[in-house]
Formats: sequence, C-alpha cells, structure tokens
Amino acid sequence: MDRRQALELFDRHVKAENLRKHCLATEAVMRALALHLGEPVELWGIAGLLHDLDFEETAHQPEVHGLKTAAILGETDLPADVIAAIKAHNAEGLGVQRKTKLDFALTCAESITGLVVATALVYPDKRLGSVKPKSILKRMKEKDFARGVDRSSVRLCEEIKVPLADFAALSLQAMQGISAQLGL
Repeated sequence: MDRRQALELFDRHVKAENLRKHCLATEAVMRALALHLGEPVELWGIAGLLHDLDFEETAHQPEVHGLKTAAILGETDLPADVIAAIKAHNAEGLGVQRKTKLDFALTCAESITGLVVATALVYPDKRLGSVKPKSILKRMKEKDFARGVDRSSVRLCEEIKVPLADFAALSLQAMQGISAQLGL
C-alpha cells in the first residue's frame, strides 16, 4: 500500500474534521520517528494515518476499537506488523500487549498529538509555531491540562529509546511541518 491508497481508505472512513487532523498529525509524528530511528518512513506514516479508521464507529466501545480497522486493512497488502501495531495502540481496550518498536511508537505518537494541540491552543495566536518543546514538557506535568491525554502512553517513547524531551521536540517539529493542514 502506498500513501495514495492509504489516503483513499482514510477519506472513505474518516469524516470528522478533528479526527482527520489527529490522524494527519499522528502520521507526521510517525514519519519523523521512523526517520529518527532508521525505520521505513512511508510505512510508519501509513500506520499513523490509518490507526483510527474505525474510531467514528467505535469511540464508545474501546473493547473493539482497532478490530474493525484491522479487518479493513486485512483486505489490503499492508504488512501484518502494521495491522498488529494499529490494534496495539488500543492494547488496554483490546487486552493485547505491545511488543514491537512499531507498537510503542504508534501509541506514543498518537497520544502526544493531543498534548501538542492543547498546548498550542493556550497561546494567544493558537499557532504551533509559537510552541516550544519545554512548554509541552511543562504541560505534560500538569494533570488537569489536556486530561484526555494519557501521559503514560506518551512516555512509551522511552520504550523505543527516545527520551521524552527529544520526543516532544521531534513531535512538535513534525506537526509544525503540517501546521496549515492542522489549522494551527
């Protein structure tokens, strides 16, 4: 599967604007992580883009979120490890374990996007360009800030040997690179 084919699937299944932005942000962070770690950039980006294909259907059913996406992707030529990582980004809901570098990367990447966006939104100009990595780290410590962001999932970056400060900077830079698409 190439990005064009992934975008066709994405456009067919993901309609909500905020979810679309979340998936695009996750794709950007995954591409940056892959580049940093020497992993396949295109493939990791596709994992980020497609990880929430079923979210609009399963948002209130965490016990199945990811399974419908896996079924959809099972009909494609996407490698099994990518499909497994998409399921593993909801390991807690599905009762599976994260095992691979890709599993951990997708989980921390999709988790930090909400923290980065929330940080940008407290700035007067609401622009990613105004955010500094230290601001993300500061907000990471504030439990009442962006409550929906699971800090332990963000910290999984350490499982792939990327220190939190480096991960925050890498994620911010990746998202700044697509700020126009994100409207930030």
